[in-house]
This record gives sequence, C-alpha cells and structure tokens, in this order.
Amino acid sequence: MSDATYAGAALPPEADLVVIGGGVIGICTALFAARGGARVVVLEKGRVAAEQSSRNWGWIRQQGRDPAEIPIVQEAQKLWQALARETNADIGLRRAGVTYLGYDAAAMARYEAWLPHAAEHGLDSRLLSGAEVEKLYPGMAERPLGALYTPSDLRAEPWVAVPALAEIAAREGVAIVERCAVRCLDLVGGAVHGVVTERGRVKAPRVVLAGGAWSALFLRNHGVPLPQLSVRSQVAATAPMGDVGAPAGSAPGVAFRRRADGGYTLAPGFGPDLYVGPDAVRSLRHYIPQLRADPFFVKLRPAAPRGYPDAWGTARRWQADAVTPFERMRILDPRPSPRRMAELKRRFEALFPGLGPVTFSKTWAGMIDAMPDVVPVVDHAPIPGLIIGTGMSGHGFGIGPAMGRILADLAAGRDPGHDLTRFRFDRFTDGSPMILGPDV
Repeated sequence: MSDATYAGAALPPEADLVVIGGGVIGICTALFAARGGARVVVLEKGRVAAEQSSRNWGWIRQQGRDPAEIPIVQEAQKLWQALARETNADIGLRRAGVTYLGYDAAAMARYEAWLPHAAEHGLDSRLLSGAEVEKLYPGMAERPLGALYTPSDLRAEPWVAVPALAEIAAREGVAIVERCAVRCLDLVGGAVHGVVTERGRVKAPRVVLAGGAWSALFLRNHGVPLPQLSVRSQVAATAPMGDVGAPAGSAPGVAFRRRADGGYTLAPGFGPDLYVGPDAVRSLRHYIPQLRADPFFVKLRPAAPRGYPDAWGTARRWQADAVTPFERMRILDPRPSPRRMAELKRRFEALFPGLGPVTFSKTWAGMIDAMPDVVPVVDHAPIPGLIIGTGMSGHGFGIGPAMGRILADLAAGRDPGHDLTRFRFDRFTDGSPMILGPDV
C-alpha cells in the first residue's frame, strides 16, 4: 500500500457530497464527483483500502459477469487504463486474460451457457479445447476437457492500485480523512443534512454509503434493513517462482494470478466462510435460492469474532454521541485458516508440479460484502439524499471505477448511463423473484 496517510487531515465543516468508506468504490465515487465539480469529502474509519479493496485477487474481469454488469465492467476496463496513466505508481495493470478450467461436462456446459451474454456485448470470450489450454499452461499436470477464456481481461495489484487512485483524488481536491468514523447520518425532516462523525459534523445534502462489509450495519441503525452479509475469503502470495502462463486461472480448489513481483496470488476455489450471526439468521429467507442452487458453496462457521459486523455482541443501534462499532474496529482483519492455506499450497503444487515446492511470502483474509443474488445494490436509499453502493459480492475491485462514476452521477442527479434496474434497493421487498447471477 502507499505510504500516503490522511489520518491528520482536517475535517471540512461542509461539502457537496460525503462519501462513507475509503475502499475502491468510495475513492472512485469521490474522484468522479470531484471531476463533476462537487466539493467532496471521503470519511474512512481506518485507512484507505485497508480492508477488502486491498485484499482481493486483483482480477479485472468481464468473464462470468452477470449480464447487467457486463457493460459496466467494460466501462471500468477503459477507466482503469486511463487512470493507470495518471498515477504516480505502476499499479501492475496488464491485459493477460482470465481462464476458467473445466474438468467435466457439467462445467463446460455452464461455460457454454454464459457465452451468449458475452456475444451480446461484443466480448472476445470463447471456449478452448484441452489442447488449447495446454498451450496456455504448458506445465499443467492434468489436462482439462476445456476452458472458458477471455483474453481481453485485465489484472492489477490492488494494494498499489487503490491507494494510487486515492492520490489522484486528493490531487484533484477531494478531502480524504482517515481514522474518522461516521457514526450516523445527520437528518433534518427525515432527509440527509450531513453526517455525524467521531470528530464532529459535516454538513452535506448528499451522502454515498460505500462501506463494504459495514454498510448493512450502518443502515440498520437508521431502521433500513438490507440483506447483505459478509463472508471470509482467504488469499496467499507466493515467493517469486517460474511462469506457468500469463492468464489468471481458476481450477478446482485453486485460483491463481501472476503478480508483478514474479510470484502468484492464490485463492481457494472452494467456498468462502460465513460466520452465523443475527443478520445471517434474519436474512436467511433471501438466501434460500442461493443455498438451493449450491448448498455446499458457503462454509458455515460459528459466531464471528468479537467486533465483526455480524457478531452476536455487535451493537445494532446507537446514538450520535456514542462510540460505535466502526470505532471499535478500525480495520476488519480476519485471520486465514492454516488448514485452508496448507490445502491451497498442496493444490497449486499438484496443478503445476514443475514449479517445485511453493513458498508463501504472505497469507491473509478479507470480508466480502455479499448479496443474495450476487449482484450489488446501487441505488437511492429510502432516506432522501442517501445513495447506496454496496454488496459488490467480490466484484468491486474490477468494476470499481465505473461504479464510482455511476454513483457520482446518481448523487449529482445526472443520468448514470446504464440500466440499474438489476441493482435497485427494493428488489428484496417488492415481491420480485430472486434471480441469481450466472453459475460459471
């Protein structure tokens, strides 16, 4: 991550827009709002990009996306390329492609079923034969039946990229204040008048909530239910080692991406961990379609550690003058499972035996803000003046610049340029059927 710090920044008394959260969605929202002429302040309880925005896989993929997300991530790819030229650091942006390996007919059928969405939007996605996969990854131990491949997909280094975007935003006049938790909205007549922070009030007519795994907790304090949960995803970085092939790939039990330092970012191909807490119980009915479709994808875990958003002891309601859960846990830093990491190492070694023993230089975990239908909420909230951008479901890094631009336009009352019906807030309460994202 960048050494830039905004912890000592002054808290502006007023702004045109307050953004809650200094992750990729919040930073990009602020940047594009400032480019639209707004006075913007980003308020971050911990550090910029210290949670999931720096802990993800670094994939900037179009492949496998929900059809409603494809045009947005296509825009995001263009924005990533433009923004990379404006940074003061090499963010590792490369066009290397993404490959989903298929080892049985069912997997290949799922990939083939998604291809019409790619064709509709002009993507270069295609199915590969086993022989073609072998050319991409010549050292692979077991040849798959085939793969889904999108050569135009990008990758970048998250822990470099998001702080670099924050530096662009700061240069363009965005006030970024770290270690300043927003306790609640400041409401007048039921509408947004600003926010109340641990350091005082900021007056503003518009607020964008981009709090990631903390968003549902913030909304609940205002009596606004959102069936968002957070799940633990675990990742490892290897020491520099031989090159197995340029495209990022996903195989049973392991996903891998070549990093700029010559190592690999690895993640388990099996499901993330869900800690059972009050919101998980309360939101269960919304997740039934997802559980029916893949009942063993998420690994259920007992009560979350103290202070987590859905821990049993975490407060759900508080007053503006009270210390909040956001102050009690500045950075959500879950521990990876040693057993999972050992299995991940074993699977990557088995997939590419020619590499020899794999050495991890670092392991970590992050909490992904997930939704029942695996697509985000990007919409005006029931509280006038509040806009929600959350529940990115593990897609936030790649799609971040475009979602930020969209949220900035929503806050300014401009046309967002995309059909956001799929991402509306009230889809969980208006009787609509739950439509899951693509099963690829």
